[in-house]
Amino acid sequence: MIYKLNNVIQNYAWGSKDSLSTLFGVDNPNHEPQAELWMGAHPNGCSKLEAQNVFLSDYLNEHRESALGQYTADRYGQLPYLFKVLAARTPLSIQVHPNKRNSELGFERENQLGIELTGGNRNYKDPNHKPELVYAITSYKAMNGFRPIEDIIAMFEEVGINTLSDDVAALKKNQDSEGLKTFFTLILKLSGSKQKQALADLEQFYALTNLSASAKQALQYSREFSEHYPGDNGLLAPLFLNIVELKPGQAMFLHAETPHAYVQGTALEVMASSDNVLRAGLTPKHIDVGELVANTRFESIAPNDILLKPIKLESRHHFPVPVDDFKFDVVDVTRSEKKSHVRSAEIVFCIEGVVDIISNSKLITLRTGDSIFVPYSAAEYKYKGKGRIARAYN
Repeated sequence: MIYKLNNVIQNYAWGSKDSLSTLFGVDNPNHEPQAELWMGAHPNGCSKLEAQNVFLSDYLNEHRESALGQYTADRYGQLPYLFKVLAARTPLSIQVHPNKRNSELGFERENQLGIELTGGNRNYKDPNHKPELVYAITSYKAMNGFRPIEDIIAMFEEVGINTLSDDVAALKKNQDSEGLKTFFTLILKLSGSKQKQALADLEQFYALTNLSASAKQALQYSREFSEHYPGDNGLLAPLFLNIVELKPGQAMFLHAETPHAYVQGTALEVMASSDNVLRAGLTPKHIDVGELVANTRFESIAPNDILLKPIKLESRHHFPVPVDDFKFDVVDVTRSEKKSHVRSAEIVFCIEGVVDIISNSKLITLRTGDSIFVPYSAAEYKYKGKGRIARAYN
């Protein structure tokens, strides 16, 4: 059996009011910000099997081994990934996701402290890590990981924020993870007159044109951030984080413990099933600098290493990721019928077009924005039509 899904829309303030409806036909009768469409079994937004009106989590609990497969059931005990459509109109917070062990420890610690799961001061919503893949549907702006340290130094020296000159000089003398940690922590903790002066110095450079292309780009991002979060230390982030602009069809991976921010655009996102977020800036929400620094890997990422290189297998593009929690494919569907073997519980999302999915004599027609759950017990399914589908599995 295969099951069409009824999915949850998350109405976060930064979401687009028209992207999901325009691209995927999602209703928005109240014209609300529609930030994320969740496909999966996470308790903060669990999908339902549409015809049965049953939560996917309840179905998995009742049919764990047949739905997940023995390996996934034994290793994870649940659907190990969460599949999303993300539509950002304004920037999300600069954030870091903790690793698996720290998530387990932090979740248990906050439970023992009696911090409500929905509390504004809660850091850990669950005991899982959250590595992520992002696949661009539209042009997609983001920041991902620390720039190479020599590039950070060059950027701050070119922009010339006098208030931070001694701190940049200290980083120049200590171009290693400890030096980067000290500099990043200092930026996060800027306050009082030093913070005001540093941001004032930064603002003076917004209108300059005699700068390098990378500095102009960083300052343009910072200027746009200032319209939404004036006075926020995160306005300095484009100077030390890699700026990434994905074209439709391109993808990138984000490791746990890596500072990043999604800025604008619509994308598919696959991650380990978690909602753990530690925030560093561009947000009115809770920021715990100590916890965030303790969960950050202070290693630079070379810009050329950010984009994922897909493996092309006929009509299928497989995007390899360095974790076992999920895998991700994009498939171009044609009129000729093709077969897919089911290696684990799978969620299929229709990016565009009309696609028929057939399994064990059951046919479900997917139109743009529709999705299905394929249990391990299905063994295989066939597909045909004209369009493009995305597959999340593990």
